[in-house]
Amino acid sequence: MNSEQVLSMLKTNVNEHTEKKNNLTYLSWAWAWAEALKADPEAIYKIEMFGDKCFMDINGTAMVFVTVTLFGKPMTCQLPVMDYRNKAIPNPDAFAVNTAIMRCMTKALGLHGLGLYIYAGQDIPDGESDEGSPDEGKMLDYIAAIEATITLDELKDIYIRAFADCDGNKAWQTKMIAAKDAKKKELK
Repeated sequence: MNSEQVLSMLKTNVNEHTEKKNNLTYLSWAWAWAEALKADPEAIYKIEMFGDKCFMDINGTAMVFVTVTLFGKPMTCQLPVMDYRNKAIPNPDAFAVNTAIMRCMTKALGLHGLGLYIYAGQDIPDGESDEGSPDEGKMLDYIAAIEATITLDELKDIYIRAFADCDGNKAWQTKMIAAKDAKKKELK
């Protein structure tokens, strides 16, 4: 994998193929694999075997391993077989093992860069602007306004406006919260 191929995978926006479950964002394995094949038609994935089993038994729970090869580079990922609360399932059935394998394949694609921004808790790939979300300059203006406030009431007002204006962009929210918290400590 050369740097151009890695950057291409990192910049691929897969948001239209994600779903939310229990406050977590999941990329559909079918769409992830389709994107991998678009990038490299010779892509392959391999389910690692442990004897005659497609999982490693760990004290009555299971761990699956999947290797994805893109652009000739293999990357292996592991994932426990889990329930909807992300807790390891004792003595998992075939459906749970299969679900874990496909999640693990998607996670291994993330190691190649595809959808990695989702695992990092971001809304969009780096370098891409989210339409309808405020731009970087506007965010910096809000941060400057927060830093210039002299009362807690002013701070609260600017923070509320900034947070509303970010349209759910997590990177923005994180920066706004940090700026507000720093200023709040200063004003106390």
